[in-house]
Amino acid sequence: MGWVLGAFALGYALFQVPAGSLGDKYGVRKVMTSIMVLWSIFTSFTGLAWNYVSMLCFRFIFGASEAGAFPNISRAAFSWVPTKERGIFQGINFSGSRLGAAFALPLVAYLIDAWGWRNIFYFFGAIGILGAFLFYTFFRNRPERHNGVSDAEKEYIVKNRQQEVEKKGGNLPIKTILGSKNVILAMIQYVSSNFIFFFMLTWLFPYIKDKYELTLVAAGWYAMLPLLAGALGNWVSGYTVDAIYKKGKWKLSRQLPATIGFILVVIGILSSLFMDTPLGAVLCLSVAIFGADMSLSPSWSFCMDIGEENSGKVSGVMNMAGNLGAFSTSLAFPYLVKWTGSTEPFFYIAAGLGFVAIICWSFMNPDKKVN
Repeated sequence: MGWVLGAFALGYALFQVPAGSLGDKYGVRKVMTSIMVLWSIFTSFTGLAWNYVSMLCFRFIFGASEAGAFPNISRAAFSWVPTKERGIFQGINFSGSRLGAAFALPLVAYLIDAWGWRNIFYFFGAIGILGAFLFYTFFRNRPERHNGVSDAEKEYIVKNRQQEVEKKGGNLPIKTILGSKNVILAMIQYVSSNFIFFFMLTWLFPYIKDKYELTLVAAGWYAMLPLLAGALGNWVSGYTVDAIYKKGKWKLSRQLPATIGFILVVIGILSSLFMDTPLGAVLCLSVAIFGADMSLSPSWSFCMDIGEENSGKVSGVMNMAGNLGAFSTSLAFPYLVKWTGSTEPFFYIAAGLGFVAIICWSFMNPDKKVN
């Protein structure tokens, strides 16, 4: 099961940079719509899997298809979002993914009983196709090309967004990106964030179900709590990033929310080890996910700061590293339990990665551009 879960994360990680660079080069509207259609198709194909190998293949391609979503949103934000509003934009953006996952957990538990597990994937695939149609209909790559935006708002956005230095989107070599100290530090800290978050998306549900002998639906309700906390963490962080930035403290606006977030990650993870009830353990892990998601808005805003018109590719590099961390999570949890007979080593590793992320953020500087 760890490999089934990890196949998605691996495909998602490996195709971050190519998909992000496509948005820089061809425009977010076309690329993002294509991504949504592809991930919806392979969501549905998961329901067609007939054995272990076919499930691995469908999950890998599903992850690869979805890979460019967040890098392309980041590239769109470079054109659409004033610099002083990046924090709350990214907070709202990532909170959507958390809320979707949170409400899906108990919903799917009910629907599996009613429809069977295969039909769930067809249902979500259909929703994705509808979402792709709506996105293509209403989105435009730049506010200047959107008839639904007033002239006053267009003028405000253009005046306050980060300015492109020159037209070279998609041409920044990967070698140059990976040669940036800022990018390397961003990649390392994002591994730390994704390592614990992906546990919440994958192993938390069976972990609390088995450990506390819960029913399928009860486990679903418990498992949604950390994701709701993650959504709240995104909002709090997004607001904090912008509030500090408006005071003229650009570097601090990225460093402080992320650092506080990773401190909460360490506290929440270690505290969960001392809880004897499912509610106590889940509440502590909710603190950890609240903290982990506090790092998202500053992380992606940071990539836009240093990547500018190449922010799709730069954020793709960071997200690639982060999702290699997610791939590690899917395998580390079951293998560590098998080797040690305990779940505690996994959580100690996650807490240790939180300490590493705090150190990384102390050296990250949004003033130092990649190019």
